Amino acid sequence: MSARPYAVQMQRVLGSLAARVDPSIHPLLAVRELRPDSRTLVIIVTGDKGLCGSFNTNVIKGAAGFIAESRQPCSLGLVGRKGRDFFGRRGFDTLFEQVNIFQKLRYADAQAIAEIAIESFVSGQVDRVVLVYNEFKSAMTQRLVVDQLLPISRADVEGAGSAMPASGIDYLYEPSPQEIFNQLLPRYVEVQIYRSLLESNAAFFAAQMTAMDTATKNSADMIASLTLYMNKVRQAAITREIIEVVSGAEAL
Repeated sequence: MSARPYAVQMQRVLGSLAARVDPSIHPLLAVRELRPDSRTLVIIVTGDKGLCGSFNTNVIKGAAGFIAESRQPCSLGLVGRKGRDFFGRRGFDTLFEQVNIFQKLRYADAQAIAEIAIESFVSGQVDRVVLVYNEFKSAMTQRLVVDQLLPISRADVEGAGSAMPASGIDYLYEPSPQEIFNQLLPRYVEVQIYRSLLESNAAFFAAQMTAMDTATKNSADMIASLTLYMNKVRQAAITREIIEVVSGAEAL
């Protein structure tokens, strides 16, 4: 929750800046035409463990649906053991894997993923990068997010820029816009990935807590039901034995 304001405000500031410059000023702003042979990097964030209800299933289904509907071939970046196991067994083209990072999540983990994504995009190996993860809403609710990370298209940044209270203002750049974007855009990618990892991790723990609470309630209900049933069976057996004793005594 604490990471959200920083990530959102950074996106707004970046949008306000980028809407006022030529997109060719930095390769991460350049929108490429998607051709049939263009490739998309889909970064899928799942959990390393199960026992969390539909948490992993929703992300996997959302990612699989996006891949199936995409007109371009996709390469996968798999973060989390459950996603790695699912897509790895099915022969998908995998660019990188990251597992067991949620045990002690660090900003350096997001930097490593961002470095791969940026390098793949700038080199032309992929023409866009998409993030798929669960966003934490509450202890009971998670929201599936399918968000384009790269390129930061001009339509998107104009939309973000229009949300600024003073969207009509201009900026004086010191140092040059080129140097500012060289520092700002890679940091922006890192922050957005780090936020997605934090959101996913929080949503995982919430889903796991909810699933365990539901399992505890279901087990208590089952124990109560079975206890009632066994008491009825025992009572019926005792009643039957009493009837047999009484009937035998009357016969004598």
